[in-house]
Amino acid sequence: MKDPSRRRRARRIAIGTVVVLALAGMNGPWLWRVGSEKYHNYKINQPEYKADNGHWKVIDFPEEYRQNTIHASLLHTGKILMVAGSGNDQKNFDDKRFDTRLWDPVKNTIKKVPTPVDLFCTGHTQLADGKLLIAGGTKRYEKLKGDVTKAGGLMIVHNENPDKPVTLPAGTEFTGKKNGKAFVSKDAIVVERAKKVFDPETGAFLRNKPGLGRIYVEAQRSGAKYETGTQDNYRVRGLRGADARNTYGIAQKLALDKKDFQGIKDTFEFDPVAEKYVKVDPMNEARWYPTLTTLTDGRVLSLSGLDEIGQLVPGKNEVYDPDTKKWTYTKGVRQFPTYPAIFQMADGRLFYSGSNAGYGPDDVGRDPGIWDLETNRFKKIPGMSDPDLLETSNTVELPPAQDQRYMVVGGGGVGESKESSAKSRIVDLKEAAPRFRDGPELAKGTRYPQASVLPDDSVLVSGGSEDYRGRSDSDVREARLYDPRSNTFDKVADPHVGRNYHSGSILLPDGRVMFFGSDSLYSDKANTKPGEFEQRVEIYTPPYLYHGDRPALGAGPRTIERGGSGTFAAPGAASLKKARLIRPSATTHVTDIDQTSIALDMKKSGDRVTVSVPENRSLVESGWYMLFVTDGEGTPSRAQWVHVP
Repeated sequence: MKDPSRRRRARRIAIGTVVVLALAGMNGPWLWRVGSEKYHNYKINQPEYKADNGHWKVIDFPEEYRQNTIHASLLHTGKILMVAGSGNDQKNFDDKRFDTRLWDPVKNTIKKVPTPVDLFCTGHTQLADGKLLIAGGTKRYEKLKGDVTKAGGLMIVHNENPDKPVTLPAGTEFTGKKNGKAFVSKDAIVVERAKKVFDPETGAFLRNKPGLGRIYVEAQRSGAKYETGTQDNYRVRGLRGADARNTYGIAQKLALDKKDFQGIKDTFEFDPVAEKYVKVDPMNEARWYPTLTTLTDGRVLSLSGLDEIGQLVPGKNEVYDPDTKKWTYTKGVRQFPTYPAIFQMADGRLFYSGSNAGYGPDDVGRDPGIWDLETNRFKKIPGMSDPDLLETSNTVELPPAQDQRYMVVGGGGVGESKESSAKSRIVDLKEAAPRFRDGPELAKGTRYPQASVLPDDSVLVSGGSEDYRGRSDSDVREARLYDPRSNTFDKVADPHVGRNYHSGSILLPDGRVMFFGSDSLYSDKANTKPGEFEQRVEIYTPPYLYHGDRPALGAGPRTIERGGSGTFAAPGAASLKKARLIRPSATTHVTDIDQTSIALDMKKSGDRVTVSVPENRSLVESGWYMLFVTDGEGTPSRAQWVHVP
């Protein structure tokens, strides 16, 4: 197969000559205004240019169907679930106006889907049966310092009774023993009973280890005089005797400081056939900004997020069983920043790249490494460049998945930092001692870059911004194709729409890529005009779809067992070079854990092609996949949907 990047570079010279001659013949003076919009539009619409650079097209939905899309997932029906929830809009949240759209990109039809709770900043992943698991979301919006009128914060409730748990309803009053100030809980809480601790040698009873519960409390009245400056113990109003002695609260400073978002425990399965949300058992922990990662056995790991009091979940991770619809805690405790990029490896362990979406201490859980979930052991991976600029970076598994190579692209400093990285860093997890090595650089430091794996094994990297949430008009309106074989970025056509925070990209079954969202903090260089959420969808058609007729992939089995084979109609099969099984995306906040492209063995016979699926269950997770075949030019067929049980 020809080197796609070398072919594109060779064509560029020819294309430039054709455009110059065409413009000179049409209007001589126009030639000198090469930066004009007319010249640009003429150039990007030339067939030769498209064949070299691809083409972008904005899809402008009818106004009644527009929304602030935060999450998007490709379903095996070919439709795209676009979830806004409250869409980062406090008024929508207050009015309980939560939105979801179901878009058919083939028929260009849009359907509104009733949305039960605020699924803004939820987590999601594809399940084995084709449903989409959605867990977490928003319980309360953040309040900035100055907007907070009532002092509040975290109360740790202790239960020293080893015989029974204690239940405290919402509205429970806590009164400081030293400061005398009263605070009220916002939710009900159940605090587990204390555990008896015995001497391991003698068996003698030593002490009771209190059960602990976390609850958000708030002053009953507004004003700075109700703030507390130091830690205090708090009595629980309404308890008597032994219950009053065994149950108490401890809180640090309760103040008018900024209050972060708070998460929910709600969990749903979205049914793509019935096209509705189905509620299942909630998580044990409330989570806002969680990551969901599918494990070898089909269960789903949920980790990190902000809890119901706006604190980073303290390393308590849990697993969902799609058969029982129940959640159980994992062994041990391990804490990560929110939306951590954690992928299952081919050997069943977990790889954490260091990419994350923002919340959490700058010195907790940010080092990349390999995590054994069974033993809770974590081995760091060295060599990461710009290690302090991994927040809002993107991590993508390079194709094919069998190579076990990952690339971390861009990123920025913790929080609202202005710093951003132009680095790409690549790690080969099949090495005896994996370490990161720098790949090619982007043209600019880039936070929130999007990365989509394409059927020809290239990776489309586009969008992002140089500054936090596109401040100072810093959107990066550039796109590049990464070639894993040559380890190079090749510049392609520039997108029309800037994309930063709350944006994403999804590979479609026809080989194009959809882009959605963007939530700029400001819309001008001076940072004086508030930004508006980008509701337009843009589609990128890669160069490979402008190289002539695409190969055909016809009817075949809808199900192929792991380790089994399937035969498909393929007129002109002799021209085919590769077959790839690509898992559909579920993406948000620069996080797409589902995306993977698996190489399949391929045999050709006449007008038929037979593909074989690897046996490794950790490599090929159960679920629906897009099956693509590509020819010698890298041009892909339209995908056939295949289920691996």
